[in-house]
Amino acid sequence: MESTKLLYLEDFNVLEKEARVLEVRNEEGREVVVLDATIMYPQGGGQPYDQGVLESALGKFLVEEVRFVDGIVKHIGKFERGGFSADETVRCTVDRERRALNSRLHSGGHVVDLGVTQLKLGWIPGKGYHFPDGPYVEYAGTFEESEKEKLRAAIEDACNKCIAEGRETKLLFMDKQQMKSVCHHVPDYIPEGKPARVVMYGDFGVPCGGTHVANLADIVHVTIRKIKQGGGKIKVSYDVSR
Repeated sequence: MESTKLLYLEDFNVLEKEARVLEVRNEEGREVVVLDATIMYPQGGGQPYDQGVLESALGKFLVEEVRFVDGIVKHIGKFERGGFSADETVRCTVDRERRALNSRLHSGGHVVDLGVTQLKLGWIPGKGYHFPDGPYVEYAGTFEESEKEKLRAAIEDACNKCIAEGRETKLLFMDKQQMKSVCHHVPDYIPEGKPARVVMYGDFGVPCGGTHVANLADIVHVTIRKIKQGGGKIKVSYDVSR
């Protein structure tokens, strides 16, 4: 089957777009629609999937979940009315509120990393969890327990100074070796099957395939809820204003 073009990688501000239906099928009792292109984000990289609607004159499909599997994006959900046929054109509409919050949380996680980098703490970035139910970023490193509250406040202050600067978000597509020239840290593993992309906040680059705010000012404010360490890892829990 033809691969799905990932339009959200090129411009995550597009929230409505037409696409062509490649296939409609049933998987374990759930309807799945595959398109030739999508603006809907499939879960991954610590960010939840988009939700929304696919609609044509003949049918309306409620997208409850989006997944990327072997080059194709599965829009999983149910038909509210009618149905689709292969090669039919449908209108894709992303749930704006859900996307906006997830984008702010994702960018907020990278701003935490920007703050940690500016403070020259020497922590090595690890995984990030940017879900609304308790976002955090992890690092390899240690700190003095007596300095915990001072560190928490310093990171929060550094984050919000970056937000106040109103840095624009820019996207660059490049291979892993090129990333080292614009990113302070490039992980060993870069997901395969998708174009390799760097998100730039001013001169600070992060390899990332998620959705983000257009300007850091859109985050409004970051709160560092707590910092915890154990086993050589540091967990920085954060949130954005809601």
